[in-house]
Amino acid sequence: MVVLCATWGMQQVALKATAADMAPAMQIGLRSGIAACLVALVMHLRGERMSLRDGTLLPGLAVGVLFALEFLLVAEGLRHTSASHMVVFLYTAPIFAALGLHWRQPAERLGVLQWSGIALAFSGIAMTFLGRGHAAAADASSILWGDFLGVLAAISWAATTVVVRCSVLSTASPAKTLQYQLVMACVLLLAGAVVTGQSHVNWTPAVWASLAFHGIIVSFASFLAWFWLLRTYQASRLGVFSFMTPLFGMVFGAWLLNEPLDTRFLMGAVPVLLGVVLVSAG
Repeated sequence: MVVLCATWGMQQVALKATAADMAPAMQIGLRSGIAACLVALVMHLRGERMSLRDGTLLPGLAVGVLFALEFLLVAEGLRHTSASHMVVFLYTAPIFAALGLHWRQPAERLGVLQWSGIALAFSGIAMTFLGRGHAAAADASSILWGDFLGVLAAISWAATTVVVRCSVLSTASPAKTLQYQLVMACVLLLAGAVVTGQSHVNWTPAVWASLAFHGIIVSFASFLAWFWLLRTYQASRLGVFSFMTPLFGMVFGAWLLNEPLDTRFLMGAVPVLLGVVLVSAG
């Protein structure tokens, strides 16, 4: 789980580092296509069929669109804000997922601990945004816009979780659910990159390395490892461990990209992350 968190924390950093040679939207679309081919191979070796007549088509398309929207927002947000900011806001998704499941699933009602965590997390988000409202930097508004897109990406990720939990996908093969997401992300993000003029690629060694890292390690191996962990260990304990992902993201962003971690952002990030831990622990 520590290795997975470090891997997930690194992905936004790798996208940001190679953004000048390949737009994040283009890179995420291509990595999704690579991972979809690898997942299809695994399903074939396991004898799993990608049947569209088992009731999973409509919810599968829904989670695919939400998954693509999440990473479209991440890709656009990384053009305006830092990788360390993006990973913190993206991993507020458990907060929004808990709210959605509280509304949709009677068995997922929130207790006092979870509501306290949600209040703490939202206060941290408010501190992060309002605390930088008077920043002197000329690009402060651009950074705020990128951070806001990170929050919207988290909401999209949470909506994906709610659809999976509240539909026939909750009993479907994890590989099949992942395949819906990867195929839709590949199609929609590549189309979006072409339409918005972000399809140009400068094939440098760093771009090749980043694409291999995202397509094979992140979108394929780490997701399958995550599904295996969910079947082997308690989901609540794994959720608490995932708290390390934004911490890794901030460390990698500051270390590899020299991204500044200003005091105002850290003051808001701490209650956000603590709130996520409280919700996940509950």
